[in-house]
Amino acid sequence: LAPLIQRDPDIAGSGLITISSVDVSPDLLNATVFVTNLDDAVDRNEMIAMLNEKAGQFRHELAQNSPLRKTPRLTFSFDSSVEYGSKLSALIDSLDTKPET
Repeated sequence: LAPLIQRDPDIAGSGLITISSVDVSPDLLNATVFVTNLDDAVDRNEMIAMLNEKAGQFRHELAQNSPLRKTPRLTFSFDSSVEYGSKLSALIDSLDTKPET
């Protein structure tokens, strides 16, 4: 899926999109694809809307190039955990850890 997203000319302008995880239903009929983009200039809602708009095309291409018997219906969602972790890490790094004497 990642190479399909990277090759799409409409999505190429959205910066580096990273697939952080995929949750697939037990029956393989649905998959939620969690993506991140650390570029603050990119509108996340617009990026997710564009990915969901092209989800059918991605599913079709996956079905053609995959040995899976069933190809799940794709839904894209923004994964804010990477951004949250980055902010927490920066906050921890900013703490003054020198002991007072």
